[in-house]
Amino acid sequence: MAGELEDEAECSRLFPFPGGVLELRSTGDANADCSGFYLELRGYEEIEDGSDSGAVMSWKPTCIGYLRTDVSGVAQLWDQAQIRRLADRLGYDFADMVIYDPKFSRPPLARLKAQATRLQAEAVIVPSSEHFEGNEIPGTLVQRLDVITVNPEETYSRRAMPPLRSSPPAPR
Repeated sequence: MAGELEDEAECSRLFPFPGGVLELRSTGDANADCSGFYLELRGYEEIEDGSDSGAVMSWKPTCIGYLRTDVSGVAQLWDQAQIRRLADRLGYDFADMVIYDPKFSRPPLARLKAQATRLQAEAVIVPSSEHFEGNEIPGTLVQRLDVITVNPEETYSRRAMPPLRSSPPAPR
């Protein structure tokens, strides 16, 4: 039995990448070319201090920003910065800023929904509800995404919204 353990060798290769380290490890006999690798992913800090806490990679949900140029006016850059800051603080991976200019005749929510679908966004962050028609968060948008306002900081969660009626309520 002791002779069998002495004939076994372990081959290990480390490949760092942004967000962690890919470690390829193989065990086999000493004469093998280290084939039969399996994958194990560990974070940089685990490699540096030698610990193995088990936590490796974290997934961040994607979000996009949305604002209207006619509402933001000269504060547009400030609003964009506030959206990005809130996304970072809430742990989102910020993917894109959708900016609507009313000078163009395209429907504002159509582009926002299309971009959210394309990027598989979980949320949209807006400076305030004033950036939507009638100063109200659209229910059709909340059905697809969480909508987060910067000022006041509120979240309109798609999981908490009751289903929309397909027909208007009956008059009483």
